[in-house]
Amino acid sequence: MKRMMFYRIPCRRWWPAMLLIGLLLLAPLSAGAQEPDTAANFMRIDMSGSDDPGRVGVVLQIFLLLTVLSLAPSILIMVTCFTRIAIVLSLLRQALGTNQLPPNQIIIGLTLFLTFFIMTPVWQAVHRDALDPYLNDQLSATEALEKATAPIRAFMIQNTREKDLALMVEIAKEERPETVDDVPTTVLIPAFIISELKTAFQIGFLLYIPFLIIDMVVASVLLSMGMMMLPPVMVSLPFKLMIFVLTDGWYLIVGSLVRSFTI
Repeated sequence: MKRMMFYRIPCRRWWPAMLLIGLLLLAPLSAGAQEPDTAANFMRIDMSGSDDPGRVGVVLQIFLLLTVLSLAPSILIMVTCFTRIAIVLSLLRQALGTNQLPPNQIIIGLTLFLTFFIMTPVWQAVHRDALDPYLNDQLSATEALEKATAPIRAFMIQNTREKDLALMVEIAKEERPETVDDVPTTVLIPAFIISELKTAFQIGFLLYIPFLIIDMVVASVLLSMGMMMLPPVMVSLPFKLMIFVLTDGWYLIVGSLVRSFTI
């Protein structure tokens, strides 16, 4: 009992001291919390109590810019040649039977660079007719947006089938436009996407035919030799790669893809 009391008494004496030390350590933190937060004020965007409409306009432009940046990947995919190139290269990889070769990173990277290469005249027109005049205060934001949309619309119109465009106009219950330029952009974009998907699958079908013939010939030869346990893909893959390399397949496919677009 004496030993128990010996250990209990020091604990009771040290407890108030530990509490006091903790309060002293937390005091600077509480004092810092009461001070004005200069870092928060430095990074704060506040429109309250502002009599300058220019500041409000700048803040709205920042929010609009952030919104456009968040939608930039979708815009890049849907209104450019990215869709057709990505689908054709993916179907080519499946036709070769190389599984994950080339990797997805290589296919997406090649598709992006080909998209930039094909769309360069369009971007130059946008930069010349819309961006430069807007930065030089020669055009308003609305006029610059209309000028920037015109080259992109022209590219989509040249690569969209009339049948797909008529389908979207009918679904949207719009009046029959007198010219193609009168078609709303909200109707033109889905029509362009449908046309790109159809063209991409047509090209992919043509790519599949020679490799499918090789697979059928190899499978029939193995079956006639009684090698039913040997997968035909293992035998046909070297022949497909050899034929693809000898015919310079990448040169033909990339060249055909680039020439398939009308700019």
